[in-house]
Amino acid sequence: QLQASGGGLVQAGGTLRLSCAASGRTFSSYHVGWFSQAPGKEREFVAAINYSGTGTIYADSVKGRFTISRDNAKNTVYLQMNSLKPEDTAVYYCAASKIRLTLAATLYDSWGQGTLVTVSS
Repeated sequence: QLQASGGGLVQAGGTLRLSCAASGRTFSSYHVGWFSQAPGKEREFVAAINYSGTGTIYADSVKGRFTISRDNAKNTVYLQMNSLKPEDTAVYYCAASKIRLTLAATLYDSWGQGTLVTVSS
């Protein structure tokens, strides 16, 4: 089971750190991704990290602003969000995959409940 947290209201240019905590599974063997879904839009890939933390991929829209990391001892993956923009406003979901490091949502088999990020202009 995955639990996303850390969302909130922030002004443009601000920062937030999202956390994705896992329970009841061997988290260190799973690749983890973050996805966002804005109102009325499709779910989009944001970032992902491989099981060991040695590999990451990012959507072009967040490269240089967001950083994904993990602490397997704490069963937690983080998404550091800097230089936030109003267009980053969305519900952010974390998800786990045992298949491979990927941006394809269909390859993630376990999803958290989402945390809302609102960026005001």
